Amino acid sequence: MRFLLIVLSLLMAAMTYGQSERPWEQALADVMTAEDLESATWEDTYNMLCELEEQPIDLNKATREELEALPFLTDRQVEDIMEYRYRYGAMKSMNELRMIRSLDSRLIDVLRYFTFIDNETATAGKRPLKERLQYGHHELMAYGRIPFYERRGDKNGYEGYPYRHWLRYRYNLDNDVKIGFVGSQDAGEPFFANTNKAGYDFYSYYLQVRRLGCIENAVVGKFKLSVGMGLVLNNSFGMGKLATLQQLGRSTNTVRPHSSRSQTDYMQGAAATFNLSPRWQLTAFLSYRPLDATLNDDGSIRTIVTGGYHRTPTEIEKKNNSHATDGGTHIAYRRGGLHAGATAVYTHLDRDLSPDTRTLYRRYNAQGNNFLNLSADYGYLHPRFALNGETAMNRDGAIATINSLSVEVSDELSLMLMQRFYSYRYTALYARSLSEGGHVQNESGYYFGLTWNPSPRLSVRAYTDYAYFAWARYQVSQPSHSWDNLLNATYSRGEWSITARYRLHLRQKDDDSKTALVNTTEHRGRIAVIWQHKTFSAATQADGVSTGSHDRGYSLSETVGWNIRRLKLNVNAGYFHTDSYDSRIYTYERGPLYTFSFPSFYGEGMRGAVMAQLKLNRRLSLTAKLGYTHYFDRSAIGSGLQQIDHSSQTDLDLQARWTF
Repeated sequence: MRFLLIVLSLLMAAMTYGQSERPWEQALADVMTAEDLESATWEDTYNMLCELEEQPIDLNKATREELEALPFLTDRQVEDIMEYRYRYGAMKSMNELRMIRSLDSRLIDVLRYFTFIDNETATAGKRPLKERLQYGHHELMAYGRIPFYERRGDKNGYEGYPYRHWLRYRYNLDNDVKIGFVGSQDAGEPFFANTNKAGYDFYSYYLQVRRLGCIENAVVGKFKLSVGMGLVLNNSFGMGKLATLQQLGRSTNTVRPHSSRSQTDYMQGAAATFNLSPRWQLTAFLSYRPLDATLNDDGSIRTIVTGGYHRTPTEIEKKNNSHATDGGTHIAYRRGGLHAGATAVYTHLDRDLSPDTRTLYRRYNAQGNNFLNLSADYGYLHPRFALNGETAMNRDGAIATINSLSVEVSDELSLMLMQRFYSYRYTALYARSLSEGGHVQNESGYYFGLTWNPSPRLSVRAYTDYAYFAWARYQVSQPSHSWDNLLNATYSRGEWSITARYRLHLRQKDDDSKTALVNTTEHRGRIAVIWQHKTFSAATQADGVSTGSHDRGYSLSETVGWNIRRLKLNVNAGYFHTDSYDSRIYTYERGPLYTFSFPSFYGEGMRGAVMAQLKLNRRLSLTAKLGYTHYFDRSAIGSGLQQIDHSSQTDLDLQARWTF
């Protein structure tokens, strides 16, 4: 740790910090809140953006679906890009994006990492397939994490080795053909042993084809889908509150390969989107996949397990002990600014889902083995406003609906109002949409947000969200409500930028006797100062939190680094001090490609990390990251089988990437 701090001090004194290899990561981190970071969907979004950066979209042939996959764009911006291309033909350079009024300079800078202009697009698609195959790109990547400590489970409890590792391969042909494979292993899981006779604990594989006759997009293997506003089907994207404001509540219709290491929220089989006519589009899918489940004594499912860990005999016993068959379709109509669609999704479980409904907040959880959800999504896009919505119904007739209105008051100011109502009797196994409670059930509320750019240098985003819960929730035995507010401002001038954020979150929960509700209040603030040059920059960040139980917490962090031709060196160090887990602090930390790192810390301690990337040649690169965490207030880290009987832990991440 002393060595890390010495290196940090020297680099700070020289005012040098290597420019991030993936500057867009900061844009993604800026739209995240604590609840978003605790959801696995953001890791999927991050992996998708990493892939897009490696194989960006050609704007001259991008489909609406491809543009909607970018979480930074609104409906209006997608429509404007499509309309500009229709009116003026193929773009000659990325600078033409400045001619589209709805795209500001900050957004264009982000888009440069995921899109490009190919002036030969018109003739490229006419080349013979044999010739086009020469332009395909292969990527092979291996990753491993070596812990310099021992968990209790490593001594007695876990069936495998203490190393986490994965392997991935991908072939990409002009984004029209993609073939991929992922093998993943968590620390403690058996490798070529026990139930994993074929090696890795989890495999993902896929073949994707685009723009093949009437087939707009088709995936065979493991895939993810997002339809409408997520009330029936969305295992593809997260919809956090700040991200919703950035997207202005737009709806999606997306089919994409499951290329991440996540062992939940995916389908397995085939899905395809067909262009029936210029105005009609049909998406259909069929899936059969295994599930992990905790079983009741009679063999029914008590809970569907989503952790994905198979380290102990108990966890291994739950692996793939149940199966789900899913099928569905979505038909969409679009004419001018009007769009409408209908969705039907059917699910059959080979075991009855029978949760313990004696617990009050589980009373209306999904039950049975056959599920049917229907929905209608709709919207209208005008140059100055946009309407979007979806209304869904489950097999019992319970309703869920979400509707949004976004208005561009001027070029500088946009407003959004969103209403939602999710009946406490509504259930959908694959639903994910804007919510306070994390589920599309037992919630109604109103969300108001604004984006204000009073000058090219200043950007302000804010929202307020009120939610009411008609039925009991976890730790809340009666109807309750919450109120969430956030203000975020960024000021940029030249090479400097300053970001300030404040969030006030009020919730209700049971008192100690569970006879009345008590109000809890959480304040979170952040100030970040960044200096960026073409090759050097520096970033300093301070975070603070205060909860209604009088818990306090703060952290100070500095990130520095240096780019030297083929070598990129990054160093970050920080100090944190919080009173409890409730006042934990989240900090963003760079990692190797496809490794999303936004850890949380509580107690008192220090965190430091050094990452070096060496590009040996045009095709081969190596990355190593050494991370160290030390706590001043404890002699053991973690609990149970994860407990480390020491006050510090050190991990080494190694990654090799070969493109050909």
